[in-house]
Amino acid sequence: MKAFVVDKYQKKGALRLAEMPEPEPRDNDVLIEVHAAGVNLLDSKLRDGEFKLILPYRPPFILGHDVAGIVIRVGSKVRKFKTGDEVYARARDGRIGTFAEFIAVEEADVAVKPDSLSMEEAASIPLVGLTAWQVLVDRAGLKKGQRVFIQAGSGGVGTFAIQLAKHLGATVATTASAASADLVRRLGADVVIDYKKEDFEKVLHGYDVVLNSQDAKTLEKSLHVLKPGGKLISISGPPDPEFARDKGLNIVLKLVLRLLSRGIRGRARRAGVGYSFLFMWAQGDQLNRITSLIQSGVIHPVMDQVFPFEKTNEALAYVETGRAKGKVVVKVR
Repeated sequence: MKAFVVDKYQKKGALRLAEMPEPEPRDNDVLIEVHAAGVNLLDSKLRDGEFKLILPYRPPFILGHDVAGIVIRVGSKVRKFKTGDEVYARARDGRIGTFAEFIAVEEADVAVKPDSLSMEEAASIPLVGLTAWQVLVDRAGLKKGQRVFIQAGSGGVGTFAIQLAKHLGATVATTASAASADLVRRLGADVVIDYKKEDFEKVLHGYDVVLNSQDAKTLEKSLHVLKPGGKLISISGPPDPEFARDKGLNIVLKLVLRLLSRGIRGRARRAGVGYSFLFMWAQGDQLNRITSLIQSGVIHPVMDQVFPFEKTNEALAYVETGRAKGKVVVKVR
């Protein structure tokens, strides 16, 4: 099968289009014929080697996390899916590889594709949808009447998280460029801050939750918009000791991550707020709940561009510019 492969960790290194063996599904796997694959900043960070200490893939490996396609074979213990089912998923860590013609995915990570979505639209959802769900529902426990600040509202996670937060009954603030302001307002943002002209730290006060997806400077400033007891949840780091424990990392890595996050954890403690890092995980049951919201019209995918499979490198480069409004997808077949 054709697949885009990382031959070595290299910043902005090109993926190689290669002939690779078709994966053999395990007992609990479904083998998916890939029709579309979402492109995420996580893909470029993995290629660059930013996560090789905690996600030690051994090159050459196939990149890609989001998939939508058709089940063509099932393992002997699979009970939820059958050949011919249209499905979508975020492949779990350690078993990624959606920039390919086929991928074997654990049954527990897969959901039936929303029939209201095209393959390309469905492929745009899993990673950003699960990230938003795990931050706002699982970690934050966001409730009606609370206030949440979602950074980078026109990005992949932002466009999904705004819609989910509004569904949960929260007041939503976000940052966006002037060109994206109308988009994020249509999605449900109540307060839109032009990050080129305004400092969110001077505008927002007394918020319950911040979803941080930006750099260390923005993370630091986010502490000041929270009320006492508020929650600062970062998907861009630094990882904290709880993450290290949950991942079962060795003692050296646990110490490294404790030191990396010591500064922000201490400042959060002194400000009377909570800090935590979230690295989203594959979860088919949560994806099923997201499917229900999509089918009922609560959440709509926001797409920027669809690239042909052979232009996967160009798609990844475009995502890295940070200019995409919503999601970028490659059409595999």
